[in-house]
Amino acid sequence: MDMNAVLEMVTRSDPGMVRSNNEDSVMANAETGFAVLADGMGGYNAGEVASGMATTMLGSELAKAFVERSPSSDAGGGKTWAESAVETQMGLVNSAIFQSSQTNPQHAGMGTTLVVAVFHDNKVTVGHIGDSRMYRLRDDDFQAITRDHSLLQEQIDAGLITPEQARHSQNKNLVTRAVGIDAEVAAEIHDHDVMPGDVYLLCSDGLNDMVEDDEIAMTLGALSANLELCATQLIQMANDNGGRDNVS
Repeated sequence: MDMNAVLEMVTRSDPGMVRSNNEDSVMANAETGFAVLADGMGGYNAGEVASGMATTMLGSELAKAFVERSPSSDAGGGKTWAESAVETQMGLVNSAIFQSSQTNPQHAGMGTTLVVAVFHDNKVTVGHIGDSRMYRLRDDDFQAITRDHSLLQEQIDAGLITPEQARHSQNKNLVTRAVGIDAEVAAEIHDHDVMPGDVYLLCSDGLNDMVEDDEIAMTLGALSANLELCATQLIQMANDNGGRDNVS
């Protein structure tokens, strides 16, 4: 099924106001119904190599996988083909980035966060690693669908700090999972029901570190009829607030 009939997808990526290069990478395939966002890290600008590898590999391999089989079809073991393909391909991306970092001195230590969303059969299958996020706006209810793999989130979960204290912490960028740092990494994968009129936002932390969740929610609500303008406005808001990181 061509998902263009039921999905509208818009992508934006910006280096921000402080950094000269953009280590984020984002792609969307509205026809097949999936989107990928990666926020790279590492020296010698290798972060942009890692994030670019992630979106390029996932973009091509998931498109092939979903031409071969419907994302909603049964893959065995209680998983849909969407879940199975996302898990497999995220593992292969991790291996490719890890191998490149081991064999190319300029790529040493590079890695990336990753969030993938596959829309199918009134569901969205979401896979993520790290602290790039997926949010959902449904009517007036705005919430994060993913939970960060980060030191801060672990401290919040343990009751050591509050979400408000986390917003002002110096430890914002300490992720506990990332793609390409180790030979293997576990992606977190979940299915969520989709309703007509839902708006989904995949973003790097350059957005949610710079713009409060309630401001993001208001912008999505006000501009959901014009996603091109909405995406441009979210980038502008992050940059107006300092733009200390790349934002996608």
